Amino acid sequence: MTSKNKELETRLWDAADELRANSKLKTSEYSIPVLGLIFLRFADVKFREAEKQIGKQGGGRRRAGSGRERYQALGVLYLPGEARFDKLLNLPEGENIGHAINDAMRAIEAGQS
Repeated sequence: MTSKNKELETRLWDAADELRANSKLKTSEYSIPVLGLIFLRFADVKFREAEKQIGKQGGGRRRAGSGRERYQALGVLYLPGEARFDKLLNLPEGENIGHAINDAMRAIEAGQS
């Protein structure tokens, strides 16, 4: 195992320990929000990469297709503003993160239909 993988494993186990100690979730329940956050982070990384690629292509609104279609043409899930990971990271203190994550997932689902 590489040191980078070992570091990631350690961080994931530490996060799991925090969830066990500081939430009312059962062990079988906390995988759901964790997997949701991992999905959102992965989707956000891919979205940001595509955003850079689209920016380099230029052409603005004159290019064929909406912004959503341009991301999808690159094989990337389009993320509306409320579903972007940095929005979740910058929530004010005391904001309900669970509610914000649910809203982000709903926004992604609504945009894909």
